[in-house]
Amino acid sequence: MKALVLSGGAGTRLRPITHTRAKQLVPVANKPVLFYGLEAIAGAGIKQVGIVVGDTAAEIQGAVGDGSRWGLEVTYLRQEAPLGLAHAVLIARDFLGEEDFVMYLGDNLLQQDLGDFVGRFQARRSRATAPRLGEEGLAVPSAQILLAHVEDPQRFGVAELDVAGRVLRLVEKPTVPPSDLALVGVYLFDSRIHEAVASIKPSGRGELEITDAIQWLIDAGHVVLSEILAGWWIDTGKLTPLLEANRLLLEAIERRIDGEVDTECQLDGRVIIEAGARLVRSHVRGPAIVGAGSEIVDSFIGPFSAIGPGCVVHHSEIEHSVLVGSARVIDAGRIEDSLLGYGVEVTRSARRPRATRLMVGDHCLVDLS
Repeated sequence: MKALVLSGGAGTRLRPITHTRAKQLVPVANKPVLFYGLEAIAGAGIKQVGIVVGDTAAEIQGAVGDGSRWGLEVTYLRQEAPLGLAHAVLIARDFLGEEDFVMYLGDNLLQQDLGDFVGRFQARRSRATAPRLGEEGLAVPSAQILLAHVEDPQRFGVAELDVAGRVLRLVEKPTVPPSDLALVGVYLFDSRIHEAVASIKPSGRGELEITDAIQWLIDAGHVVLSEILAGWWIDTGKLTPLLEANRLLLEAIERRIDGEVDTECQLDGRVIIEAGARLVRSHVRGPAIVGAGSEIVDSFIGPFSAIGPGCVVHHSEIEHSVLVGSARVIDAGRIEDSLLGYGVEVTRSARRPRATRLMVGDHCLVDLS
């Protein structure tokens, strides 16, 4: 099996951060979102990965390289314009060949064992004794999709299932949803998907929709199975979900102190202080992480905060926030529920006892006067 990872989107919902940074490389718990997906793919035993890239290709390639750090072999596939998920499959035809593959959205985070999901698909297909009929009358799928219950299905591609969990119908952003089961962004396909993506037409928004391609499979008599996600799932394309993903991932960290912490500091709970970080007369309450080379002086770092590498925080309070890296927060009072880009500087001319909520792009200077 191969993997196809989609990393070509522009990330307009996370601007201004994504004016200068690929959305898939925005860090959550001090690790780029895309890396979590690559780790999951490697953990599933998949080796060959095609990464679909767009305008941020150079940045993605610079961060991921050849994939060897995860034991992967990465091929980059250029998508000249964001023409839809099915279009990404279309341009990946030569890379994918006739093999089964998992398609994974590079800006998604989910609590799911991808290896188990893949393994069940492969087991169902390996029982085949005929093109679409397995042992004991079990259907052998051409595709398998991961679904999650959502409160607002009108915003998603939504599935209608039969009692056996087979997909009967998919509807993109329905006015009247047939269920509350939304497509999560993890798909398994066999080679029949290539005929499907070549047969559909662009939607009203000018894209080749993967929901249309899966519906083509269903209408052609092929079996599409589903599984329902038991854990959490977050699309990190907006500020609030990204901060929630940061919170959920920090909940799982284990305490580790590798940096320099003076005797006047207080560290509470599950805290990671990376090697090279320096804390002076400061209080860190976990779960929280302070990245390598960061300096925290006379400050409070509150729960669910991820301070990236090379940051400087002096005489400030930060809680439930992400500092991407090399940010400077000086005499800024209290900052919460915020995302600060690379190299951002936040200061306050006259310190006032109030909280500030920010989303600031790379290399900005903010004076909270």
